[in-house]
Amino acid sequence: METSAWKFPLADEKNASPAQIALAWLLAQKPWIVPIPGTRRLERVAEHVGAANVVLTPADLAEIEAAASKIQVQGARLPEAVLKFSNR
Repeated sequence: METSAWKFPLADEKNASPAQIALAWLLAQKPWIVPIPGTRRLERVAEHVGAANVVLTPADLAEIEAAASKIQVQGARLPEAVLKFSNR
C-alpha cells in the first residue's frame, strides 16, 4: 500500500489504500453494483482486486456517509451541450 499525501484514517485502520476503501464502499452499496476501475498499471489492478477483501462494518459505512454528506457538490454533472444528446 502506498501512502497518500493526505490523511485517510479509515484506510489506515483497515490497512488498505484509499482506492480500496472507495471500491469496497461501492461493493457494499448493492449486490448488483459492480465497480469497473480503470488503470494502465498492473500493480493498480492487484490493488483494486484487493478491495474485495476489505470488510466495512456498518459503523465504517456510517462514517463514510457522514464525511461524504459534508461535501458540497458544485456544478452540473455534464455540460449542457452533452445533456442535450441524452434528451434531458
